[in-house]
Amino acid sequence: MSIARYIKDIGRGREGARSLDREQAYDLMTQVLEGQVSDLEIGAFAIAMRIKGESLDELEGFLAATVERCLPVDCPRPAVVLPSYNGARKLPNLTPLLAQMLAQEGVPVLVHGMAHDPGRVTTAQIFHGLGLPVVHDLAGIEQAWRRREPAFIRTEHLCPPLARLLDARWVIGLRNPAHTVAKLLDPCPPGQALRVVNYTHPEYGQTLTQFLQRTRANALLMRGTEGEPVADPRRTPKMELFLGGVPQPALGVAAREGVLTEMPLLPRECDAATTAMYIQSVASGEKPAPAALVQQVECLLQALEHLPAAALTPHEPAA
Repeated sequence: MSIARYIKDIGRGREGARSLDREQAYDLMTQVLEGQVSDLEIGAFAIAMRIKGESLDELEGFLAATVERCLPVDCPRPAVVLPSYNGARKLPNLTPLLAQMLAQEGVPVLVHGMAHDPGRVTTAQIFHGLGLPVVHDLAGIEQAWRRREPAFIRTEHLCPPLARLLDARWVIGLRNPAHTVAKLLDPCPPGQALRVVNYTHPEYGQTLTQFLQRTRANALLMRGTEGEPVADPRRTPKMELFLGGVPQPALGVAAREGVLTEMPLLPRECDAATTAMYIQSVASGEKPAPAALVQQVECLLQALEHLPAAALTPHEPAA
């Protein structure tokens, strides 16, 4: 098989490219994930989409094909899913702290992402430093949740074909739609989990808002910290909550405006060992948790209380 016919549509440049419909996008991603296309075609697909950008139909089709090839994770009670794909470069990566704070409240937390990223500190590295479980299968996830610990699973174990497509970045030098799909990926059955979806560019936040509404998602949408699904500890970002795709402004968090009068106590270095030591000191009560993370945890806990009602809403794409 070939995706050449799709590349002809999406590969005509920013002005001339035509977007695929959901079924075409699903078929394209299915062929890519199943290894039915050449490396040259994957490169052309990645570059064409990088220039054009994903439409809502394309995102929906890409994500549907990926979820079908994911390890299915059943949740004993409403869970939180944290896609972690950027890591830290300048600020400490506090995604593990967010996961641990939620787990301490009895919430099943699943974090997924890549194990290594050159030049960045990944969540997997910090989990290792904290002695938190980096699991390989469903049994590992269930064991972690029984111990009230967050579970981290590498993408290569959660969805091996997605991990291979993500790795194309190191050959091509550019991100591809797999990176967007990964940040939207929820391996739990519809209605059983709330995912944190983050963005770095404000205009992409608008696209994701439309996508979450259209797919009737349960999600917390926010501008991430260096691309991680955790609130910036220096200044609380706006947190928008969607249940069944419906915005819940009463449950969200407003952005902190104005001049900062006090900076939170953060480690000076962002390496994995230093970050792990800081997280341990917060978990033990030796140091206070950043106010922005406390607000994020409170927001997620409130949302989970409303999740069972939202789960009754069908999650098929709106007509």
